[in-house]
Amino acid sequence: MKVKVSFIFSTPFRDTDMLYLWIREIKLARLLSDQSLPHKIWLKQQFCIGVNEVTRVLERMPTVTGSSQNAIPLQLQAILLATDCNPRWLTKHLPTLASSREVAVIFLKDDNNNNNKGGASFKLGEMLNLKTAMAIGVKARGNAINKLIDQILGGDSD
Repeated sequence: MKVKVSFIFSTPFRDTDMLYLWIREIKLARLLSDQSLPHKIWLKQQFCIGVNEVTRVLERMPTVTGSSQNAIPLQLQAILLATDCNPRWLTKHLPTLASSREVAVIFLKDDNNNNNKGGASFKLGEMLNLKTAMAIGVKARGNAINKLIDQILGGDSD
């Protein structure tokens, strides 16, 4: 049985190249998809936005060791998690829950915390045209966003 890597511990936003790469891939996926949907509905089809929604989807996914009875079609490929969450207990459960479902967790931190514009939660929100976001689950859809996640995680999608 092949076990996937479940954690990437740090992807810093030292320079904004990573942020712009994410934004570019999101826009590309939007252009290649059905344009008749409103943007907010399209975002909901591609991402789980917020700690509560990510937790709900992870809890509904079957565990690795558990049986796959009533496996839901919705699967998360990865979770993007801001490290500047305060209080920490809001997101403390997500890495453990994701590990039990073999979902990769990418911790995002902002090394440029000297300015008053906030940290990784603001950058994470900026990716989706939101004010802030502490957690974003990337749904496995086979689009340009998923290909970028595969590249970050090492390119193996088995």
